[in-house]
This record gives sequence, structure tokens and C-alpha cells, in this order.
Amino acid sequence: MTLKELKAKKIELGLTNSMISKASGVPVSTVEKLFGGTTKAPRKATLEAIERVLLAEAAKRPFSYAGSSAGSTGMIREETAVYSAPPHRKYTIDDYYALPEDQRMELIDGELYDMGAPSMIHQKILGELHILFRECTDRHAPHCDVYLSPCDVRLDRDNYTMVQPDLLVICREYDQNAIRYEGAPDLTVEILSPSSRHKDMILKLYKYKNAGVREYWVVDPQKRNVIVHMLQDEDYTPRIYEFDAEIPIGISDGKCSIDFSRISKRL
Repeated sequence: MTLKELKAKKIELGLTNSMISKASGVPVSTVEKLFGGTTKAPRKATLEAIERVLLAEAAKRPFSYAGSSAGSTGMIREETAVYSAPPHRKYTIDDYYALPEDQRMELIDGELYDMGAPSMIHQKILGELHILFRECTDRHAPHCDVYLSPCDVRLDRDNYTMVQPDLLVICREYDQNAIRYEGAPDLTVEILSPSSRHKDMILKLYKYKNAGVREYWVVDPQKRNVIVHMLQDEDYTPRIYEFDAEIPIGISDGKCSIDFSRISKRL
């Protein structure tokens, strides 16, 4: 299979990077780089190992022929065959907490999403953002708290979603001794990586908006910009800022902003 075919088969089978890594023996970081597009020239042995896993998994799935009709010879016409895979059960918070301690994943609508180790640039941006947001809350919103990942957020207060925003701001009463935050933070920040781009820009945008998050920042180290979504404003338009910009914190009502040039100088 080509790399494109491997990606399509992975999606079709609903396998996570960690599942493929465990079955193939290929390190999960290598699998993440492969499917995330970071690895431009993957080793042939790596591709073959992953292909064997995908083919073996596909062979396990039962299939049926739906809507088929018999011709004059009594044979099923091949072009009418429709593959029908068994329904995949939803993962729950119990499954999430049963994961090995060294395996970071997020649970979104019953699906587990692998979270690879963040890059050095990711951590540098996150650390600097935490300092700047803390400076803001210390001056203007002492009732607000700023947290860094990993911090579990039971976003929908149900049994099927547990996310870990890179940074979150909470400006309401909550149980500080709890093992997780229940509900929607006031502000969340995600720093993109090649493997998380689609999840952070589309899936999490939808989830955060519908859960009641007021403001969502998407930091893109590759394009060196920040997309700010004011999710609770009707007919809002996302604002895009460059890394040297002064970015207002919407939920502060104009009291505070983040001078991103302070972060950019350290990159």
C-alpha cells in the first residue's frame, strides 16, 4: 500500500496510532510522525509492518452483501456488494482512566485520540503563554485561574468526552481538589502540531463552542499566527493575529491583552 492508502485504511478501520503501534511493534512516535506527515521518507520496513496490521485487522471484520441480486446464473453480482462492518462501541471515561499512565489520549464523543509527546517549540510557547496569562489574571482577574495540560476536562459532563486543552482559564467557582474540571472553561488554548491540526481546528472548535467555552485560541507555530474565536458572540468572525501582535483577551472586556512578540522573541 502507498502511504495515502494506509491513511485511508486506518480511518476506515477506526484504529488509533497507539493501537497500530501496539500491534505492529513500531514506536507510537514513529506512527504519529508517519500519519501526521512529519516523516517525508518513511522506511520500507515501517510501512510493511503497519500494512500487515491493517490488512490483518481488515480480515477480522465480517462483511455482508446488501442489496445484491442474482443473475440468470444464480451468482451474486459483484458490483452490488456493500461492505458492512460491525458497529464500533463507544469508549467511556472508564476506558480513559484504564489507560496506562504513560499513554496520553483524549476521549471525544466515545472515540480515543492519541496525544503524542509535544515538541520543544510547543512546550516553549505553552510555558510563555502561561506566564503571560497569569500576569493578566494577577492584575485584572484574581478570581480566574490558569491551568496547563495535562489537566482533565469533562467538557460535556457526560461519560464519553474528556479533553486536555493545552491551556485553560476558569473564571467561576469550582472544586479545586477535584481530579478534573467539570464543564466548559471560560477560555481554552490549543497549540497545533501536524498530528493534531484537524482535531484542534475542526473537532475541538465544534466541541468547545457547543459546550459553552467563551473564547478559543488556536496557535499555529508553523504559520506563526494565532486564530481567536469568540465562540459566544453571534455571527462572530475569527480574528487572525501574527506572532508579533498584541492580542486582546476577549473575556477580559478590554482589560488585558497578550503581547505575543514577547513569545516570538524566544522562538
